[in-house]
Amino acid sequence: MPDVDAASIRKWVQAVACDYGRRVGDIAYVFVDDEEILRVNRQFLQHDYYTDIITFDDSQGAVINGDLFISLDTVRSNAAGLGVAYEQELRRVIIHGILHLCGINDKGPGEREIMEDAENKALAQYPSAS
Repeated sequence: MPDVDAASIRKWVQAVACDYGRRVGDIAYVFVDDEEILRVNRQFLQHDYYTDIITFDDSQGAVINGDLFISLDTVRSNAAGLGVAYEQELRRVIIHGILHLCGINDKGPGEREIMEDAENKALAQYPSAS
């Protein structure tokens, strides 16, 4: 398990969801290693590659619900490659999944930039960012 301030993460996620007119329901954070994320990616999405997060959306109307599978191995290697703190990269990945649950996509034309802007705005709202 990563060393995170669960209360701060919870309040932050609720505030970000509220920005999108959503409420937080049941969110499961499933922390795994690279091999498990690859297995999940293959089994459920038919993708044969590693990734930092897979978001399974079970939202109902304005209430976001879902399972966020997060590879701590990939988060760690991405943080090192980007020259950022592990905790910062983990928060980015968590909020990326939450933003997916709020309806933001990142696969279509121009969507990646929209997602990155939304991530940056949300990260600036994290309590320690002040």
